[in-house]
Amino acid sequence: MIEKTNNVQWPASEAFWAGKRVIVTGGAGFLGSHVVELLHQRGVAEVIVPRRRQYDLTQIEAVRQLLADSTRRARPVDMVIHLAAQVGGIGANRTHPAEFFYNNLMMGAPLMHESWLAGVPKFVAIGTVCSYPKHTPVPFREESLWDGYPEETNAPYGLAKKMLLVQSQAYRQQYGYNAIFLLPVNLYGPRDNFDPESSHVIPALIDRCVEARRLGTPLIEVWGTGSASREFLYVEDAALGIALAAERYNGGEPVNLGAQREITIRELVTAIARLTGYTGELRWDVSKPDGQPRRCLETSRAEQLFGFRASTPFEAGLRRTIDWYVSELALAH
Repeated sequence: MIEKTNNVQWPASEAFWAGKRVIVTGGAGFLGSHVVELLHQRGVAEVIVPRRRQYDLTQIEAVRQLLADSTRRARPVDMVIHLAAQVGGIGANRTHPAEFFYNNLMMGAPLMHESWLAGVPKFVAIGTVCSYPKHTPVPFREESLWDGYPEETNAPYGLAKKMLLVQSQAYRQQYGYNAIFLLPVNLYGPRDNFDPESSHVIPALIDRCVEARRLGTPLIEVWGTGSASREFLYVEDAALGIALAAERYNGGEPVNLGAQREITIRELVTAIARLTGYTGELRWDVSKPDGQPRRCLETSRAEQLFGFRASTPFEAGLRRTIDWYVSELALAH
């Protein structure tokens, strides 16, 4: 069976995944849970999801144990998809820069090294848009990745993840190892982290608007000026992009995963307030940082190399995310 995208013929996904055994780190998390679901739908023989209580991936002995245990359970592992990360919004990045740097570096570099040593044929590394320089021409092209220092508030996290690109290219050059590196833009969707201490902008705003509406709060204070822009990729689209890259891409160059739609934070806040039914005042605290001025990715490389194009309209994705969150709150009470 053949799939056709942009006049390129690809083997059907089910044919590629049949019989495969895949480790998905972070597979119980926000993005990871959607990737795991999609892999099951595509016929993966076994998806192995390591849990932190058993395998602390910041410890190299735990990484070695995970690979040994996974190999002993049946035949060898065919692929590692590395999604595990310590992440958060601007506040969390400012509060925990050392943790974000160290833990993300130590979860990634030893895992790739030990996967290569163990003979795992393919490694899929997931980076972050935070790795791009603070003042990158929009839309961000992969060729601009090394043209400056990242935005300061999330630079430690962005640079730790960026080292996976360096490592993947070095291992490809010296060992011929098939490690690929993907750069997703900001994600959103059902099952996101809604903890106000560590969440990203969309879940944080949804939580605040829903709660403010419930309590009748007359105003919500929002960080920054609202002038910064962001691009947001619906989580199911991101999962599809990762799966397609895992199937079809075997190159050394980084590849953006985005939605090709830019929105200002002010427009975003207004949309979330409207969709949650919050009608109070939105007040901007300009003493707080905006973060990177603009984020919007150029995504033609993903479409050309493995046929990925995001398909979820932004407002539709927001509605699904809000509906999921409201239903989860109802279940909790």
